[in-house]
Amino acid sequence: MKPDLFEAPDYYNIDDLLTEEHKLIRDAARDWVKRDVSPIIEEAAQDAKFPKSIIPGLAEIGAFGPYIPEEYGGAGLDQISYGLIMQEIERGDSGVRSTASVQSSLVMYPIWKYGNEEQRKKYLPKLATGEWMGSFGLTEPDHGSNPAGMVTNFKDKGDHYLLNGAKLWISNSPFCDVAVVWAKNEEGRIHGLVVERGMEGFTTPETHNKWSLRASATGELIFQDVKVPKENLLPNKSGLGAPLGCLDSARYGISWGVIGAAMDCYDTALRYAKERVQFGKPIAGFQLQQKKLAEMITEITKAQLLALRLGQLKNEGKATSAQISMAKRNNVDMALKIAREARQILGGMGITGEYSIMRHMMNLESVITYEGTHDIHLLITGLDITGENAFK
Repeated sequence: MKPDLFEAPDYYNIDDLLTEEHKLIRDAARDWVKRDVSPIIEEAAQDAKFPKSIIPGLAEIGAFGPYIPEEYGGAGLDQISYGLIMQEIERGDSGVRSTASVQSSLVMYPIWKYGNEEQRKKYLPKLATGEWMGSFGLTEPDHGSNPAGMVTNFKDKGDHYLLNGAKLWISNSPFCDVAVVWAKNEEGRIHGLVVERGMEGFTTPETHNKWSLRASATGELIFQDVKVPKENLLPNKSGLGAPLGCLDSARYGISWGVIGAAMDCYDTALRYAKERVQFGKPIAGFQLQQKKLAEMITEITKAQLLALRLGQLKNEGKATSAQISMAKRNNVDMALKIAREARQILGGMGITGEYSIMRHMMNLESVITYEGTHDIHLLITGLDITGENAFK
């Protein structure tokens, strides 16, 4: 097992713009990743198994609902703290960050924002500690980029709702205790319902044979005449804007998280280039390798500044969905390109599990698609700047 020698690049002294609390939170997450994730993640990815043993650690570093108020079990942190935690976790692995993102932004967030007080007190504390794990059901087999076309539905049966349908590509589904599920009522209006493990007719088959996010559990949510108590409907927001609000929070976290993956690839490539000798000197001394490395640190620095400013806007309640889309799209694309360039610097060694780069590259192929594809985010920006809808 190789020691985790990661050193985070900070070419523009961005640490000077963070508070002491921000740095303490980030460093605690970084230390945890080095201690509890790095030693096991390559084997977990090779075996295609999510390491459930890390769930308590994720809770301890505040990865589950970091911005949820303390009265509900959250850490009560700001949005920059949330971003920094996601950055450090994804430096370890995108699949592990996916688990935390889903729990925080797609399960805890809607219960906090759209639920009532009874629902908040019932679910949030146990989700914050990881005692309960959650999943988010929006994407369907035939409706990905067009969630408004969903066919999952529920009918009012007097003392309960009857839920039918299926959701696909759901992180955490194979082991989730609760699922926040989006479905249409009899009038076609989208609502969120909390479905609990053990409800008859609710099953969560796992998706196998993935080449990406192999250390993350992915599956389906299937509902066959599931009786959902009426008190499990989230009452405070309906319509497509409700799940999209959750996605904004998750996309924001991704825009920070992928910087961590890019940092890890860059740090690995830089260290290797300094040590690998060819033609009588380290390959770091050759112009083409310096070009790759210089472009990597430039793009990482730009992404750091983009995410930090977005975090400031989030803290002020001013960040728009389009701004979040821009950051998600730019930063994921940046990280994927850096992973590919870093792999080239390592040559053949870059495809082995001895280094993290190929795992990051495969993971990022999923991240560039989920929570809104690369192309969809481009159209969101296009709509925002032109006022013209290119989706239809």
